[in-house]
Amino acid sequence: MRLLNWTGVGAPSALQSRVIDIRGDQELHRLGWNIPPEELIYIPEHWLSYLEPPASMHFLLGLIYIGLYLAGMIGNGLVLWIFSSAKSLRTASNMFVVNLAFCDFIMMSKLPMFIYNSYYRGYALGHVGCQIFAFIGSLSGIGAGMTNAFIAYDRYTTITKPFDGKLTRMKAFLIIVGIWIYTVPWAVMPLTEFWGKFAPEGFLTACSFDYLLNTFDNHMFVACIFFCSYVVPVTMIIFFYSKIVSTVFNHEKALREQAKKMNVDSLRSNQNQGNQTAEIRIAKAAITICFLFIAAWTPYAVSSLIGAFGDQSLLTPGVTMIPAVACKFVGCLDPYVYAISHPRYRQELQKRLPWLAIKEANDETKSVASAVTQNDQEQKVAA
Repeated sequence: MRLLNWTGVGAPSALQSRVIDIRGDQELHRLGWNIPPEELIYIPEHWLSYLEPPASMHFLLGLIYIGLYLAGMIGNGLVLWIFSSAKSLRTASNMFVVNLAFCDFIMMSKLPMFIYNSYYRGYALGHVGCQIFAFIGSLSGIGAGMTNAFIAYDRYTTITKPFDGKLTRMKAFLIIVGIWIYTVPWAVMPLTEFWGKFAPEGFLTACSFDYLLNTFDNHMFVACIFFCSYVVPVTMIIFFYSKIVSTVFNHEKALREQAKKMNVDSLRSNQNQGNQTAEIRIAKAAITICFLFIAAWTPYAVSSLIGAFGDQSLLTPGVTMIPAVACKFVGCLDPYVYAISHPRYRQELQKRLPWLAIKEANDETKSVASAVTQNDQEQKVAA
């Protein structure tokens, strides 16, 4: 009976008695049964019509968020520390990586609020806590999305225009300022209720912008924030990475055609037949980056559109907690995708935290190894 909350079967009225049945020693409550009456006005009536989930569901989500919190804070914290303190990593391109890590770091910083609410099985921090939680989530989520888009732009200009397309640190700084100018209003407007508002969702342990309020102004707000915070960055990411893949494929095709004209196998020196071709590596990286962002934010974007323009009965409390977890999960993966795959970053980690046993060869070692390999090859040719 208590699992009906997950399947979407709710009580006929949200504001009837909070204790609806007694089975043995257990009382069946609706969501919001343990919330003071003065706080109920801030909760959409849609959620109050559902049965409270089992306590084990709250505790399970709390444990998941503890794991996400630790992984995200450590991963993004290391990125902020290493990239900001190592001179070799203070490049224009890495400024975007630092900004992304900052967005993910502040996103992770709000998770203790969710964990606290989960322990008390509901809206324990009240309206003020809900507003803080949603405000931080809006800033970090939209900021991370636009930063991902400009990371794609930076890589596009670097690869397709290697001589005149490289960003300077000042230009990168101005772009980052522009990202935050673009992001802040979408968090401030619902916070002040100038346009839209923040409200609890799901199990009432998390908060986001209210996509259930059935007014014209709120529908317009949902449509605009969907376009600006999801459609715009996704379009930029797909466009720039598709251009990168197209450029690399065309370049590799030109090299193969030129090699064929010269009757040689390849124009590349020291090419191993077992290694993946360059276009396959670039394509895989582009697909991974696009997939992570789209997979994390598409469920949330779709659920908000359903709440504003579709059948709200599809949005059960349990279902709406899934997109929230997905968004936090990608915030943990970002530092590994963008930074831990960075050779110089691994070298700095090895230097500062040798107990991690990363074993990344430094540039000098790689140069010596390359020279030795080339010398061996020359000797074989001479023999």
